[in-house]
Amino acid sequence: RDFCLSRGLGDVYKRQVYTDVPVGQWYFDAVHYAYDHALMDGMGGGTFAPGLPMTRAMLVTVLYRMAGAQPVTGGHPFTDVPAGQWYSDAIAWAYQNGIVKGMTATTFCPTLDITREQTATVLMRYTEKSGGDVSARAPLSAFPDAADVSGYALEAMQWAVAEKVINGVASNGVNYLCPGENATRAQIATLLQNYLENVI
Repeated sequence: RDFCLSRGLGDVYKRQVYTDVPVGQWYFDAVHYAYDHALMDGMGGGTFAPGLPMTRAMLVTVLYRMAGAQPVTGGHPFTDVPAGQWYSDAIAWAYQNGIVKGMTATTFCPTLDITREQTATVLMRYTEKSGGDVSARAPLSAFPDAADVSGYALEAMQWAVAEKVINGVASNGVNYLCPGENATRAQIATLLQNYLENVI
């Protein structure tokens, strides 16, 4: 299928939408970019919860929206994804298109937090399934924790770094990949902005 962003890209409006995303925070522009392009919703009460971990269901729902959120027919094998949930169609769509796999043959674990290397893997699959070029690779040797990247995610992380989707987490002047750490909502908003501006 030809997946594409369902809304056009434009300038981020410089105004505070969420009470917990003040002007000046490193993630301010990315969060409002995600808001302006209908990629991510708030968490209620005028908040975004930037430090809250992103779940597997949340990320898949974002990609489903990016692809246009067309009606889904057919099913999936996951017993923990009942019909009628806010993420049901998104997970069915992602499974049917080979973008995600379950944690087991019959479970998806929608509320499980997603890690940074898992996010890179899903984004790379999404790009490939949409007909995009995923051949770019960059060495990870500049990152002190490069050896922590799981084998299954190595090419995806190399691709994400090459495409400037992932730039690392700064700590004391050093950038770390933090591949096994749970990705926060603020980090995902940033990765999505990087992805749409550099890859799409």
